[in-house]
Amino acid sequence: MWPYLDTAICTTAKNIAKPIIAEQIPKYKIQSVEFETLTLGTLPPTFQGMKVYVTDEKELIMEPSFKWAGNPNITIAVKAFGLKATVQVVDLQVFAVPRITLKPLLSVFPCFANIYVSLMDKPHVDFGLKLLGGDVMAIPGFYRVVQELIKDQVANMYLWPKALEVQIMDPTQAMKKPVGILDVKVLRAMKLKKKDLLGKSDPYVKLKLTEEKLTAKRTTVKHSNLNPEWNEEFNFVVKDPNTQALEIDVYDWEQVGTHDEMGMNVVPLKDLTPDEPKVLTLDLLKNMNPNDPQNEKSRGQLVMEVSYKPFKEDEIPNDIEDSSMIQKAPEGTPAGGGLLVVIVHEAEDIEGKYHTNPHVRLLFRGEERKTKRLKKSRDPKWEDEFQYTLDEPPTNDKIHVEVVSTSSRMGLLHPKESLGYVTISLADVVNNRRINEKYHLIDSKNGRIQIEMQWRTSS
Repeated sequence: MWPYLDTAICTTAKNIAKPIIAEQIPKYKIQSVEFETLTLGTLPPTFQGMKVYVTDEKELIMEPSFKWAGNPNITIAVKAFGLKATVQVVDLQVFAVPRITLKPLLSVFPCFANIYVSLMDKPHVDFGLKLLGGDVMAIPGFYRVVQELIKDQVANMYLWPKALEVQIMDPTQAMKKPVGILDVKVLRAMKLKKKDLLGKSDPYVKLKLTEEKLTAKRTTVKHSNLNPEWNEEFNFVVKDPNTQALEIDVYDWEQVGTHDEMGMNVVPLKDLTPDEPKVLTLDLLKNMNPNDPQNEKSRGQLVMEVSYKPFKEDEIPNDIEDSSMIQKAPEGTPAGGGLLVVIVHEAEDIEGKYHTNPHVRLLFRGEERKTKRLKKSRDPKWEDEFQYTLDEPPTNDKIHVEVVSTSSRMGLLHPKESLGYVTISLADVVNNRRINEKYHLIDSKNGRIQIEMQWRTSS
């Protein structure tokens, strides 16, 4: 990651240095100071240790011991009295103890909105300057003056409690409350184009709301049908109807290989009248570029009914995904224990060498449980739920999840094969009360599985 951090740090350093340079150069009658080259080289910094502070606020505070002796390429052009001099920075070493604060912590990636960086003490900065091949630092007293000037300037700006603030994302966007529900009913498609060389296409529809990290929802696959009917209903939590849109993609399902895209479209929520169901007939497009001539080609149409229902003031939930909304454990649950709920949702891009008839095998504390078996499915959807009543939180436990394919054909040499597995630590489930993640399957080329787990207690 160092090359990417190098670029980001150098860009930030330039932005920080510009106002400092602009403020200082008039005092010395210098016309301009500009970076001709600025890279930090190939040697990344090292961290000798780390302190982490726990507070009652939604923040994470770290104090790493930072040391860097790199091979940077820093060349600065200085103009004064009509002359230009090029100064090269060499043998740069930096030792510092910054305080890095991530806040506020959020429930969406990257899990924090801002980074605040302060220095707990003046940094140690050691370097050399070369001008026209000569060593400027050999001038008596000049090295100490320059070094102390840099220390003082950096300390004045960033010595605790002052801080450099870098915004990663808008916290108001990340912490938006739900304001309504979007109901979507996928009715049918018409005149879809054949994607398969042999036979008709096997279409299905994927739906996703923009500005959301949740997994896309999808219809069932209609095999060998260019005019399929679904009549399947979905709903989405809406946080900003003025900016969010419903993304619709139609795919041709393939048992082997990637699924071909048959067409797409987008429905901005701002175009919908609240509490008024609307039947839409959408032309399927190659992309959303209005000037792309490929969109003039007919790809068929999709008919769906959509309805945006805003919450009334007394109906607005604080946070639909909040862990406090997890159901309580049923009566009779052991005191100090709880109910572990495991929901196997779906998998994608799984493929067997001999057959693909997947079911999921769960192994927890020596007990084995299985989902239903689905025939010939690379993207199976199970939606099977399993419950474990436990005497204590499974903080130190793990659950083994394996996707297995079986075949009942007589005489088959390989009636059973593993399509991939993952072992999940349950500590995060206990701490967060709920997780809903997609996991990459080990020993699978591209396979992933979506598992939701809840830890329910009686309190």
